[in-house]
Amino acid sequence: MLTVDTGAGLLRGPTGEIACSLGRSGPIAAVDKREGDGATPLGDWPIRGLLLRPDRIAPIRTALPWRWIRADDGWSDDAADPAYNRPVRHPHTHSAERLWREDPLYDLIVILGHNDAPPAAGMGSAIFLHCWRDRATTEGCVAVAKTDLIALVERLAPGDVLRIA
Repeated sequence: MLTVDTGAGLLRGPTGEIACSLGRSGPIAAVDKREGDGATPLGDWPIRGLLLRPDRIAPIRTALPWRWIRADDGWSDDAADPAYNRPVRHPHTHSAERLWREDPLYDLIVILGHNDAPPAAGMGSAIFLHCWRDRATTEGCVAVAKTDLIALVERLAPGDVLRIA
């Protein structure tokens, strides 16, 4: 199991301790998480798989399921969308975050099983483990340096869980 120590700003796992950043509003109990609040939900989140930018990252040797990010990929963040907290393609009829970004934050995305079985409208979407930019806070995700993230996902396997505590 991977563990995020929210007080110390550290992710502990098979590669040791890694500095991480959290949501701009800090950690929050998962039952209190709301769409757009900028908080990182506490809890145990299964690792579902990976998304990678083909123009910025080489294929990674990992046991996790993965696929390339496409230029029209998105993730629904509209609580009124039947596809809420699910991957979608742009153009999309509801609000959806674009996964193909100009910055490097989504060069490698670890999809976490937060609010996905099934999604509850408005309880938070697109909670990922992804690359950071200069330790800046996120909109609710956990972020680490790209080199650390690559080393980490090479050691992860189906069934692994990220505990945010």
